[in-house]
Formats: sequence, C-alpha cells, structure tokens
Amino acid sequence: MQGLHLLAEWYGCSAQLAPMCRAEALQALCEQLTREAGLSVVGAGFHQFQPQGATGTLVLAESHVAIHTWPESGWVTLDIFVCNYSGDNSAKAEQLYAALKQSFQPQQEQLQRLQRGAAGAA
Repeated sequence: MQGLHLLAEWYGCSAQLAPMCRAEALQALCEQLTREAGLSVVGAGFHQFQPQGATGTLVLAESHVAIHTWPESGWVTLDIFVCNYSGDNSAKAEQLYAALKQSFQPQQEQLQRLQRGAAGAA
C-alpha cells in the first residue's frame, strides 16, 4: 500500500506541557488534531509512565500515529503513517505533523519522510 510515513524526533520540548507528562492530555491532543486533519481514529491505546512520561498509539482507518514523550529530557518521538488507498492522504499527514509540532514547540527536530509501497505492487 502506498503512503507517506513521517518519522520525527523533537528535542527541547517543555516538560511543563500537559501532553508531555500526562497520557490523558496526550491522547486528547492527538485525537483532536488527528480528526482536525481529516483522518479517522478507529482505536487508541495510551499509557502513563511513573513518575512521568507517556506513550500512545492511535489506530487510524488510514493507518496509525504513535507518540512517545520523555519530559525529563524534553524529547518526543513521533510516527505518522497514512495509506493512500482511496485517495492521497499525504497532505493530511503533513497537516497533523505541523499541528503536533506547533503544540510541542521543539527547539530542534529530525524528520524523515518516507514514501512507502510501490506503484503496481501486488
């Protein structure tokens, strides 16, 4: 299946942000921004670490979003993959990425954009 896969590492994010520290805040933010980008959430699993940090995954009709936070280091990893089965969802993935980046305000980022799947592959 063809699609865009965004893999990011964000550094210098504020440990004071609720989504950095609390799984419920992280889930609410991810679900809201994913829906605003026009993607369909069909499932979610988020976990709170002690004493801090969270991890979570959204299962999308279009594929998935995975995010992990380390407040003590100001570090976030993000994985967004969207399939293009019934249409090109790349712009939606880019919109979601930009909205999440705006929310976390990293001082530095590393981003890889991968085009997955080969045209005509069976």
